[in-house]
Amino acid sequence: MRIAVTGSSGKLGSVVVRELAAAGHEVIGFDQHGTRGPGFVQIDLTDHGQVVDALTGVGDQHDGIDALVHLAAIPAPGIRPDVATFHNNITTTFNVFWAALRLGITKIVYASSETVQGLPFDVPPPYIPVDEGYPARPESVYSLVKHLEEQMAIELTRWYPAASITALRFSNVMWPEDYAEFPSFDADARLRKWNLWSYIDARDGSQAVERALEVAAPGFDHFLIAAADTVMSRANDELVAEVFPGVEIRGDLGVNDSLFSTAKAQRVLGYRPQHSWRDHVG
Repeated sequence: MRIAVTGSSGKLGSVVVRELAAAGHEVIGFDQHGTRGPGFVQIDLTDHGQVVDALTGVGDQHDGIDALVHLAAIPAPGIRPDVATFHNNITTTFNVFWAALRLGITKIVYASSETVQGLPFDVPPPYIPVDEGYPARPESVYSLVKHLEEQMAIELTRWYPAASITALRFSNVMWPEDYAEFPSFDADARLRKWNLWSYIDARDGSQAVERALEVAAPGFDHFLIAAADTVMSRANDELVAEVFPGVEIRGDLGVNDSLFSTAKAQRVLGYRPQHSWRDHVG
């Protein structure tokens, strides 16, 4: 496929571009920053006209897009003022979705966020392991936008029944060079309680994107995407008892299994996380 990837210079986007290209796809990166040349378009995604133009074709870059991966965003709360985060992220996502659908691009995969599960869990989750089974609980403006984006996708796929929009609720994205810090987390269970000690290797994040591009059915769906394990060496039962006493436990926690369940993504998309920080830290 010829795939446009917004946020192509970002932490996840750069890996997605690399991995999709390695899998044989033609990839066109859209971002405000990046290396000039074939396969990259510098663009302001808050400008709908630029989005339409870029998806239609810029110069001799391409003559149309088969699928869209939307990763561009202010990537977390606290980076910019809340109003700026809201205006940028909701506008960007609407522009990208609306332009793609009106141009007949009906395969869309995009970055939602683990934050809609209720991060930073100052109010404990209703049960552990966490899954997609309970309603969204945004606790920040950033997370609120992610929730609204999912609601927008639900309505757009109702308007465009042939369209497939898949929201991947990515956990905290990591590169291998980030893993050296992980052993220090064991000293204080509360350091990483804000996302139930979860993470996602960017390479596994890219795998989830590719699986969704290949198999997602028409309509909207959302999936938690995390690594198979936690960031901790300490056992899950010890962590949960210390930080989330009284929260309902549903099923076997495992020793270090992720407390963000990816069972749905594994069942529907065929997602299989392959990478662990434990393979990089002796």
